[in-house]
Amino acid sequence: MAAFTMAGTLGEFIERNGRDHANRAALVYDGRTYTHAEYRNRAYRLANALYAKGLRRQDRVGVLAQNSNAHCEAYAACEVTGFITASVNYRLAVPEITWILKDAAPAVLIFDTEYIDTVTRIRAEFPELQHYIVIGETGSQPLPDWVERYEDVLASSTDAPPPIRPRPDDIAYLIYTSGTTGRPKGAMLDHKGQVGFIEMQAIEMSLRQIDKILVVMPYYHIGAKCSHLAACLSGGTVILHRSYDIQQVALSIQNERATLAHLAPIMAQDLLDLREKESFDHSSLRLVLYASGPMAATQLRRAIAAYGPIFMQVYGMTETGLGTVLHPHDHMPDGTPEQVRKLSSAGQAARGYDIRVVRNDGTDCDFEELGEILIKGSGVMRGYWNNHAASFAALEEGWMRTGDIGTFDKDFFLYVLDRKKDMIISGGENIYPREVEEAIYHHPSVAEVAVIGMPDARWGESVKAYVALKPGETANEEEIIAHCRNMIASYKKPRQVVFVEALPRLPNKKIDKKQLRAADWAGRERQVN
Repeated sequence: MAAFTMAGTLGEFIERNGRDHANRAALVYDGRTYTHAEYRNRAYRLANALYAKGLRRQDRVGVLAQNSNAHCEAYAACEVTGFITASVNYRLAVPEITWILKDAAPAVLIFDTEYIDTVTRIRAEFPELQHYIVIGETGSQPLPDWVERYEDVLASSTDAPPPIRPRPDDIAYLIYTSGTTGRPKGAMLDHKGQVGFIEMQAIEMSLRQIDKILVVMPYYHIGAKCSHLAACLSGGTVILHRSYDIQQVALSIQNERATLAHLAPIMAQDLLDLREKESFDHSSLRLVLYASGPMAATQLRRAIAAYGPIFMQVYGMTETGLGTVLHPHDHMPDGTPEQVRKLSSAGQAARGYDIRVVRNDGTDCDFEELGEILIKGSGVMRGYWNNHAASFAALEEGWMRTGDIGTFDKDFFLYVLDRKKDMIISGGENIYPREVEEAIYHHPSVAEVAVIGMPDARWGESVKAYVALKPGETANEEEIIAHCRNMIASYKKPRQVVFVEALPRLPNKKIDKKQLRAADWAGRERQVN
């Protein structure tokens, strides 16, 4: 029988590894190792089962789940068939989850047992969604007759190559990002773009077949998926964690002999703090990839002293994949003032990517002049799902407008200094002030509100709300925060609420957020962490 191959698609990684590296480890999760052959065969079983349920090319598969082998297999089943994975942030509030599912319109929803009550609540909103598959054990709790068990679905199918294959131009993923109006946007990422992007990332990371990549980021974010794809490209191993527990991360690096780890700066800080209390053997690590912002020079000095010069920063976004890279050899916390300054940069353009910093009229800025950052490269999205207006605003001749404000130094190192769209990044999660403001406005005592990001030593930034109450009305900080919990995801709620008589305004009557931010950010070179 001829080998099943797909030129230029993500499914090719899975097929090749299952054929050429059949007995090597593909995934280590929850005490079990899945070989590349097992991983491929389980992906085929799910793909064939979904095909038998009537799914065809470019139909969507919704996933509402934490990290697990099943979550990875759901992605893989779509990658070998041309189905589209639409993974939903399980941390969102029910109205937010409902909106995303309505927008993506999946033909099947695969979800964890933890979310069965949520799915039961919203199921009536989706009369056309006929197939529900639950991951995990439910104990003695009987399942509704409209739900199938994930392992039963796989057992009822075959591990032969599925009857349909993707095309390079097919959409592979819908990754939803927070929207400035409170409505998320589904970034359309196609096969050929992701293949090209991952090839560039593999070069930047010098990936090898013997590499073992520790992944703890959630799979509804592109970062975790990128690390997984990089391991697939190289034929390496993913060491997967369901959720973030720094003790388990430290033990996993030691026991599984991880060679790479993808961590947010806050996770790297937690790892350093833990190492000062307990002894671990992390000598296997050769690269720690961090994103969501730079690490402070003092933190990097600690990290390099503990682990050596193995840290690499990447800057990009869901819509672009890579953008820039600050390589390990550029991390010189004890170098010259110029070298130390580069630690606060995002590095230089990654292979296969172009970066511009432009003025409002679209012309290129001079060195050290602030402007909007534009990114062009193979991983740039096709557009936003069901949102032509947003796609048109974001993309122009292959360039993605990031909404970030930055500048180049004379060596073309990029410095990301502020966010044009006022986005707050807290612990690696994107939060847009407007959606928090909308939630607070629903409180009956609130007349006006303005939300900003304030510095946070642990999370990078946290949410701060300035609130003006209606005449004669009363409310306190705890009440406003509790109100938000019922409207939006918990991580988006304010950590601090300041009550004011009135909000400062510009001559055009818009709220002056720059003035509100000034006190918290005074004396800082960067206006983001």
